Amino acid sequence: MKLARAIHFDESDRNVFHNPARTGEWCISGGFEFSNWTEADLVGKARQAFANGWLGLETFGRVTFVAVTRIEPAEAAALEAALAGHFVDLYGAPSEAAAREVARGEIAQMADLCAEHDPNTLLTVARELDAGGVREAYRTLAARAADLAQLAVHLDPEA
Repeated sequence: MKLARAIHFDESDRNVFHNPARTGEWCISGGFEFSNWTEADLVGKARQAFANGWLGLETFGRVTFVAVTRIEPAEAAALEAALAGHFVDLYGAPSEAAAREVARGEIAQMADLCAEHDPNTLLTVARELDAGGVREAYRTLAARAADLAQLAVHLDPEA
């Protein structure tokens, strides 16, 4: 199974999100957070989180880019439990069992999104609010093969 982890190319997420996700934490879309939002809610950093933030499942912070990678079943089960707890604690889900069903669905949706992509494929999300609710669109950026010379530091043993 594949899921996605938060990735940062610079410090911009620290400046645009109230609570930025940590590099490497597992992420899902997290669009449910905006289900009862209106245009009046879309201001400042909240607007940025709505417009293009993935939800980290450890900090429940937001990140702009995620990278597809494999996840072990035990890791996915732990994420499901953490997300279910979040639904109970923050959203008042009626029971742990009910929350787990929803959490399982959110993780499955992300796994479906990641399934067709190669590892290290970058994903972005774009959201819009319309009369029908929140609309999400996803964009992929394929990982490019890097030439070792781009990354290596060459030392001259004679210097």
